[in-house]
Amino acid sequence: MSDRPDGDAREGPDLGASALRGRLLVASPLLSDPNFDRTVVLLVEHGEEGALGLVLDRPSELPVGEVLSQWAPRAAAPGAMFLGGPVQPSAVICLARTSGLLASAFETSSDELLTPTAVPGVALLDLDGDPGGVPDGVELRCFAGYAGWSEGQLEAEIDEGAWFVVDPSPDDPFTRRPSQLWRSVLARQPGPLARYALYPRDPSTN
Repeated sequence: MSDRPDGDAREGPDLGASALRGRLLVASPLLSDPNFDRTVVLLVEHGEEGALGLVLDRPSELPVGEVLSQWAPRAAAPGAMFLGGPVQPSAVICLARTSGLLASAFETSSDELLTPTAVPGVALLDLDGDPGGVPDGVELRCFAGYAGWSEGQLEAEIDEGAWFVVDPSPDDPFTRRPSQLWRSVLARQPGPLARYALYPRDPSTN
């Protein structure tokens, strides 16, 4: 794709080991893979061997309680499992919103249940732990499956213009309006990149 916007996305991000961990991938309007059409992906891991991310804006109709009954009371609205990506759809990964916790409460639980991510206020949850060990006020967003890239694959896709790389808001993984996340993330970007929020789903009708 040659019509990338000016600015940071045009220059390209630093793609060194772990450089993209904790950042968002926002699908370019021209990305043809239906698995990622207008998706926003949080990169949980990125290194020399590849990358792992979670699609943030594809809720399913399956309640969290039907998969993880013990954790269902902590599930953030709408209380549904999200489709984290096409890889290993039977695997479950949960993010925890910890931004409202006192530092002491987080430190007490983090060694056993909550592992901080590169996004402030967001942690990975150990699903084998006791729900009673998670401090009050922690909300969960649970994902079935994930997005994965082999060595060099993501870097090549970014270079081709398939993804815009932007910084996250701590609220993005727990959005209550997933259908609007793609547009809202683009709209808050500086410069020409924000124009893509207005890009029609079918350009031929514009």
